Amino acid sequence: MTLILNGGWTAEAEVSRNSGKACLKAAREEGWNAELLEVDRSLPEHLIALKPARVFNALHGQMGEDGNIQGLLNLMDIPYTHSGLLASSIAMDKPATKHALGHLGIVFPDDIDFRIEDDRIIPDSGGAVVVKPRNDGSSIGVVIARGADHIPAVTFWPDDTALMVEPYIPGRELTVAVLEGEPLTVTEITQDRAFYDYEAKYSSGGSSHQLPADIPADIFDCCMEWAHLAHQHLGCRGVSRSDFRWDHEAGQVYMLEINTQPGMTATSLVPEQAAYCGIPMNELVTRLLEAAQCD
Repeated sequence: MTLILNGGWTAEAEVSRNSGKACLKAAREEGWNAELLEVDRSLPEHLIALKPARVFNALHGQMGEDGNIQGLLNLMDIPYTHSGLLASSIAMDKPATKHALGHLGIVFPDDIDFRIEDDRIIPDSGGAVVVKPRNDGSSIGVVIARGADHIPAVTFWPDDTALMVEPYIPGRELTVAVLEGEPLTVTEITQDRAFYDYEAKYSSGGSSHQLPADIPADIFDCCMEWAHLAHQHLGCRGVSRSDFRWDHEAGQVYMLEINTQPGMTATSLVPEQAAYCGIPMNELVTRLLEAAQCD
């Protein structure tokens, strides 16, 4: 039996449920004996009782893509989709990702040092900034502020949230999926908001996607190369998605992050890119399941 893990108790649980339902439908249509499991804190007991032959990891965010689930499944010797423990834990921690990939020539936004005074975040830099958790996805908790006076009090974030500050990069939002080590294409994401936030990502009509992106060939090739480099160097498996910002006025591409558990919903970028490359959703899910393994 194939078990699709979804849900959980993090901020991205609902996105995960949508991914899980879509993957369950695709797997069953391809003949897999698949069941959906809502993840709770009794997951080890559920896995012992159900004895799945493999797991499709449709979890997002902390616990699901930070190495925790991967470590558990490794210990239980249950093959699973997507990246393993090390790649997942590094990719989930944005500063760790920068440290691991920066020497490859991939350009990231600079880190801005900051201090906290009276529950206020004071960056050591003027101008517009982005404040975000070190290890959340789906743009959860990301704030764009025109300056220190516009940054919310630290109580805006949960107590245990580790934060980071970067300069706001103007420009165009680009993304590349890498499937089984091969970059698919570049998508440009456009929306009315200042950046590609949670609602834009997962709401129907929240954003529009152009693929392939109508951008200069050198920018296109840069995004494809960096996504491939990141996937390979971190040791990612299955599928990943790397997000970029192209400051066309400055002529610079910046890598924002690599996602080892990208969304698999009806509006998600990875299934869309795969379909563009001739890989329908059902085949995509099957290929990921067939490649399931432990570290």
